[in-house]
Amino acid sequence: MGKEVDYKNRDRFIQLGIAVSTLRRIRGLSQEKLAEKANISRSLLSNIEAPNMAYGFSLNVLYNIADALNIAPESLIKASVFSDDVLHK
Repeated sequence: MGKEVDYKNRDRFIQLGIAVSTLRRIRGLSQEKLAEKANISRSLLSNIEAPNMAYGFSLNVLYNIADALNIAPESLIKASVFSDDVLHK
């Protein structure tokens, strides 16, 4: 099980998972293939990508996923962040 996510970061982890899932699909990768390229389990990737589920994971995993998707980690994070005014409408 992932690390518990603070309530204030819940939406951020959910958005990051959605960004990973979206980019994975754009790149034409299955969960199995991305997990293999990122050197993580498919079940971990599935938990990260699960909608409406905040699943805490390490920076090491984030870096591995970003490398496997051929994107800078900071770009992946930026792609997943919506401003507070968007989130709380």
